[in-house]
Amino acid sequence: MKKILILCTGNSCRSQMAEGYLRHFANGKADVYSAGIETHGVNLRAIKSMAEDGIGISHHTSNNVNEYINMPFDYVITVCDNANEHCPFFPLQAGNITVRLHYNFPDPAKATGNEEEIMHQFQVTRNMIKDYCKNFVLENLK
Repeated sequence: MKKILILCTGNSCRSQMAEGYLRHFANGKADVYSAGIETHGVNLRAIKSMAEDGIGISHHTSNNVNEYINMPFDYVITVCDNANEHCPFFPLQAGNITVRLHYNFPDPAKATGNEEEIMHQFQVTRNMIKDYCKNFVLENLK
């Protein structure tokens, strides 16, 4: 079973969405975790946005990357530039090679405007993450 870690700055929006979609699309072919360089709690708008697409993440927790530093991962995916720049080194363990991937998704938590405009930004980012995760599973978890 493949192990995947998704990293973001605060483990509140983008990494939580990616965890939800990767679990959904992997359909039991991978253990999926998410963490942040910091922990900000799971964003309520991220929960709402994912629920609109039928993916429940309200049970997710915001975790710090240090909780996973000694765990072997097949893939570490950073979903923001800050996490990519500050991602800790994951040591090789028993021949396990960690593949690092990066995609800088826009941060919907920084959206401004009225509630409808802010939720629209969450939906745009959610859909980008959904497409990325679907393609990742098709290419890497055959």
